[in-house]
Amino acid sequence: MSGDHQTLALLLFSAFVAVTLGITTWVSRNRRGSAEEFYTGGRLFSPMENGFAIAGDYMSAASFLGISGVIALFGYDGMLYSVGFLVAWLVVLFLVAELVRNCGRFTLADVVAARMSERPLRIAVGSSSVAVSVLYLVAQMVGAGSLVALLLGGTSEAARAWTVIGVGALMVIYVSLGGMRATTWIQIVKAVLLMAGAITLTVLVLVRFHGDVDDLLNSAVAHSGHGKEFLSPGLKYGGDWTARVDFISLGLALVLGTAGLPHILSRFYTVPTARAARRSVVWSIGLIGGFYLMTIVLGFGAAALVGSDAVRASNAAGNTAVPLLALDLGGGAGSTGGTVLFAVVAAVAFATILAVVAGITLASSASVAHDLYASLKRKHAKQRSEVAVARVAAAGIGAVAIAVSLLAQDLNVAFLVGLAFAVAASANLPVLLYSLFWRNFTTRGAVWSVYGGLIPAVLLVVLSPVVSGSPEAIFPGADFHLFPLQNPGVVSIPLGFLAGWIGTLLSSEPPDEARHAETEVRSLTGAGAV
Repeated sequence: MSGDHQTLALLLFSAFVAVTLGITTWVSRNRRGSAEEFYTGGRLFSPMENGFAIAGDYMSAASFLGISGVIALFGYDGMLYSVGFLVAWLVVLFLVAELVRNCGRFTLADVVAARMSERPLRIAVGSSSVAVSVLYLVAQMVGAGSLVALLLGGTSEAARAWTVIGVGALMVIYVSLGGMRATTWIQIVKAVLLMAGAITLTVLVLVRFHGDVDDLLNSAVAHSGHGKEFLSPGLKYGGDWTARVDFISLGLALVLGTAGLPHILSRFYTVPTARAARRSVVWSIGLIGGFYLMTIVLGFGAAALVGSDAVRASNAAGNTAVPLLALDLGGGAGSTGGTVLFAVVAAVAFATILAVVAGITLASSASVAHDLYASLKRKHAKQRSEVAVARVAAAGIGAVAIAVSLLAQDLNVAFLVGLAFAVAASANLPVLLYSLFWRNFTTRGAVWSVYGGLIPAVLLVVLSPVVSGSPEAIFPGADFHLFPLQNPGVVSIPLGFLAGWIGTLLSSEPPDEARHAETEVRSLTGAGAV
């Protein structure tokens, strides 16, 4: 890309970073330093504010860069991501939003431990929350690397590496200084910017084709290199039985995974009541639904105007389809309009990544401090020392995510998020639903449910073609894959539910009906909620 692209985009990057650091600094001067302030922002956000923040947390680099890229490369099959990410919110709205707000305090483990033996359960749920968060962080950082590689001409591996390190450092600063209050406002600003950018690009694509969607799709077919198959199911997931089962596995992970994501569940604690939590979800569904409809237009628009081959040449996983589309819509390479639009879209995408990694890092560091640290080290840890541990944990989690991200630079970010969703749906969702709705559920069943989903999910990913045995793998030169599917959800999600059921049946501990009744009343009415 030209020097104008680089200069303008870097200036916009710098402006957003400066604004968000200013927000973080301002918030850090006005906070009380308590655990409630650090983890929940004092529970003072309105449903609209929290709805925008949830949307900002959820509409990640996977959404803006990854989904549009998959659609640009594979057409109809890529739309599974748009549909799956959106439908998942119905599960959140109807099954968990209000109940989690009433039962919990800071983390997912608070909900589950309300009627169980706390220590083993907090260790299990805290560990799974960190695993999910690291996978999700890797996806965002890979997106950042792809973006800057495109900006610098796609030739500098060192630039990609330093970008990942820089994003990791910024997220640690946001979380350590500002906590939930700063993170929320960063996410609100980012949600507004992302919606504005997506609306602008969608309108420009439709204007280019004079509002004729048929013309858009026909042009996408013509430039896809796949002919009519581009608009038919099966281009990516329709080959052999393995690909078809992978399709089912990915769909299950996307639809069920959202309700088990720690950084999404933690957002329900930032509002004062369960009713406000439900209204937050309604706000977020409106924003998210509109956005995912636009990603479909952007994906087919990139195929039609840029061409699938050009997208693939820029980034094999398709992560740069939207910036390339913006360049074309603005007038092409070398034009002032193209330069400006490309730089704006790149900056919005970068803002998206920074906001999302801040939310994920906060949730995972809360799990380390509030669940693991309090359980393993000091049973009655003071709040202020717990917050200090959370800040240190943010740095450690950032370091791990950076290291893994540097190995996974060539994978599609939407695909990587699909893996995080699979682990969340396997380890977190079963124990959450059992705890809320099964009267006879026991501590052993809860611990078995978490590990029975987490261990198979992670192990199957390690033994899958994602890590070895294929040209696109993290280690393309090695081949130790034994599991044929790329997404483990179809196997690991049932295993999580099955392990919880078997563990409960084999438990010598009788179910505590009194605590279940108390939890049920609290979850449904809010009586006694924090």
